[in-house]
Amino acid sequence: MWGSRDRRRSRVTCIACGEDVPRADAREYDKYGDRFDRRDKEFEHLCKDCYREQSHQPRGGLEDLLVESGAGETDRDGFLETYTDLVREEFETRRSESRED
Repeated sequence: MWGSRDRRRSRVTCIACGEDVPRADAREYDKYGDRFDRRDKEFEHLCKDCYREQSHQPRGGLEDLLVESGAGETDRDGFLETYTDLVREEFETRRSESRED
């Protein structure tokens, strides 16, 4: 029904704290917000403590913004510059739209 799991990866690294934990003691994290669509995905993991501390409230496109900013794919300075530009652009758009109302 769910398909076979890759049992070779018996340990995973928590993306929040860096702790190496048994896979059974971790929770899957899908940065795209759809952990039930498992096709062609490799999930990241959170240890149980970090998972409990994570906000489970909707994040209004935060993951999309992080991906677009190059989180985990570019150096820190490049990520921060892109992230800041995108947030500033979104803020300006919202402010402009609110003035039109």
